[in-house]
Amino acid sequence: MKFSFLIFIFFAGASFLGINQDEHLNLKPDTASKYTIVIHGGAGNISKDLPENEKQEYINSLTEALNIGKEILQNGGSSLDAVEKVVRYLEDDPHFNAGKGAVFNSAGVHELDASIMNGKDLSSGAVTLIRTVKNPISLARLVMENTPYVLLGGEGAEEFAKQMNVEIVPNSYFDTPERVEQFKKLKEKSGTVGCVALDSYGNLAAATSTGGLSNKMPGRIGDSPLINDGTYADNNTCAISGTGIGELFIKNTVAFNISALMKYKNYSLQEAADEMINKRLKPGDGGIIAVDKEGNYVMTFNTIGMFRGAANSEGVFEVKIWE
Repeated sequence: MKFSFLIFIFFAGASFLGINQDEHLNLKPDTASKYTIVIHGGAGNISKDLPENEKQEYINSLTEALNIGKEILQNGGSSLDAVEKVVRYLEDDPHFNAGKGAVFNSAGVHELDASIMNGKDLSSGAVTLIRTVKNPISLARLVMENTPYVLLGGEGAEEFAKQMNVEIVPNSYFDTPERVEQFKKLKEKSGTVGCVALDSYGNLAAATSTGGLSNKMPGRIGDSPLINDGTYADNNTCAISGTGIGELFIKNTVAFNISALMKYKNYSLQEAADEMINKRLKPGDGGIIAVDKEGNYVMTFNTIGMFRGAANSEGVFEVKIWE
């Protein structure tokens, strides 16, 4: 009887102090609970004549990234942790235009962008014009969790990175032979990586990272570090990460409008994605990945291809490049 009384006092006190009892006891949800994760490695004019060995390299990278996020979610981890860890992996993979392997601007320098958003409370963090931070997505999360701001850029963001003791690298770290060759030929290339997830707590999160457009003007900022344009998450609707021509995603506020169409017009996730990508934007402009609060997901694009993949608690596991 005395033991039961003490338990009552503990929970009553926790409730009075505003402590979430599940979080206080570090309780995890049933690992069989619903989760969904979707990733992308950029959309664009991806040739269907891609050599088989190169195609397999992309498939292997996407598969590994998807498995990283899936493992976190199926073990009761948060959607926020999942999207950050997946995007960190893609930033470290030289196949993609984010982090290692990012494209050069017209001055021959890498300038990186990233953003992350928590659908639970709309908290957001983003960084832009990053030159020396190895994993911009993790710096974006630190902006979200350790400052009152949403977006930090340039020298201020670099200084904040030093204060947070994140890994700093020389700008040349981001070079790869392929990107050097593209720069020499002044070949335009865009691309972005991203991840969206629904965890077993019902929380949505989204993350996006990019090296931007190759041969871009120094200081150019696209949609990837901009909440509402390239990244958005709201537990009431969905989580979105975009890839494509950033200026058009900004002008059309693509990510937010997908959520808004669901919230105010009662569109389904697929209907909202089709409205923005296939009706508002033009063929070749880009694509998005998204997951809604029920775990439904879409990978909608109007380009030749989009590196992408999805997995969920119902056994779905797919990785694709073209239709």
